[in-house]
Amino acid sequence: MAVTAGTVQIDKLLQTVVSQRASDLHITSGQPPVLRSGGHMVRLETKSLEAEDCVGLMKSITPERNQQELQERGGTDFGFAFGDAARFRVAVFKQRGHIGMVLRRIPNEFLTFEQLGLPSVIVELITRPRGLFLVTGPTGSGKTTSLASMINYLNDTCDHHIITLEDPIEYYHKHKKCTVNQREVGVDVPDFPEALRRALRMDPDIILVGEMRDLDTIQAAITAAETGHVVFGTLHTTGAQGTVNRIIDVFPTNQQEQIRTQLSTAIIGILSQALLPRKPKGLVAAYEMLVVTPAIANLIRENKTYRINSSIQTGKKYGMQLLDDALFNLWKTGLCEERDCIVRSNGPAELRNKITLAKKGLLKEEDEEDDEEE
Repeated sequence: MAVTAGTVQIDKLLQTVVSQRASDLHITSGQPPVLRSGGHMVRLETKSLEAEDCVGLMKSITPERNQQELQERGGTDFGFAFGDAARFRVAVFKQRGHIGMVLRRIPNEFLTFEQLGLPSVIVELITRPRGLFLVTGPTGSGKTTSLASMINYLNDTCDHHIITLEDPIEYYHKHKKCTVNQREVGVDVPDFPEALRRALRMDPDIILVGEMRDLDTIQAAITAAETGHVVFGTLHTTGAQGTVNRIIDVFPTNQQEQIRTQLSTAIIGILSQALLPRKPKGLVAAYEMLVVTPAIANLIRENKTYRINSSIQTGKKYGMQLLDDALFNLWKTGLCEERDCIVRSNGPAELRNKITLAKKGLLKEEDEEDDEEE
C-alpha cells in the first residue's frame, strides 16, 4: 500500500482489511495504520498518521449523532456496511486529546457449526421451545460469530419470529424461513431493559440480548425464558461455573435464593469460549459446554455451583466438555502452542501439569481415554 498518509482514504484501508482477512484496523496518531491479523498486530507500510489524518478518517465514516457523542463523552460506537464486502463495528475514542479508532471486521458470510467447531449438542438445545442459552467469554473470543451462526441456523430451519437487541448491530440477517427484526440500542430503542420489555409484546419466539450487563436486563431475560421464549444472551465471564455465580451475584442477597430457583428452571445451556492462534496461521476456538440436566439444575438451586465443573467432566455423554480439556486437545493434536493453551485455561497449573505428564507419556490411561472420547 504505497499511499502517503495525506491521501490515505478509509476505503483503501478497509479494502486491505478485507483482502488480508484481518480482524481489526487500529488508527491512532504517531504511527501508521495497524492491522490485527491472526492475533498479531501488523503495521502497514505507510507514513505515520498525524492527528488531523485521524480526524479526517473519523469524519469520513462517523454519523453526526456519534460525532456529537464523541464530543460530549469522549467516545462512541457504531456499525456500518462497507459495500457488500463486510460490515465494521467501530469504536472511536480520544487519547491524549487526539482521535483514535478501532474498526472490527464483521464478515458477511455466516460460518456453519462444523466450520466453527461448535459442540454438536447445541442444535438440540437451541431448537427447544423455551429456555436461556448463554454464550460467554472475554472480548474478542468470537461470541458474536457463534451467536450469528446459531441465529442463521434457526433462520434456515424454523419458521419463527426472531428479535435481536444489539449495541451496535453486527451481522445483518435476511428474512429466510424466519422473520428477523434487529433493533439497535441507542438508535431503535434507548436501552436493553426497555428493549426486552417491548420485545415480549412483539410475539417473538427467539430473542437475542446482545449484552446482559445489569440486574434489570438479566432479570428480564430470565423471565422471558421462563415464559416460553428461547433467549440468547452473552456475558464476559469465563467458564460455565463462573457464569452462573456471576448472574446470581448481580442480585441483592435477599433475592438470590429466588433467582437461583428461577435460573435453574430457565437456563438450558452455557457455551464458554476462548480464541487461540492456530499453527501455522489463523485462529481456532476452544469451547466449554454445559448442558443443564435436572442434576445440574439442582446444583444451581441448592447453591452448590462449586460442583458444576466436576459435573461437566462426568457429563460427556450429554455433550458436555470443560474448557481445559478442549485446550489440552488443541495442544495434543498440534493445532496450538502449549503457552497459548495455558494462558487461556481456567486452571493453568493443572493444565500445565497434564501437558508435562503427557509429554513424558505418564498420563493415566483413563485421562487419555476421556480426551479421546470428546
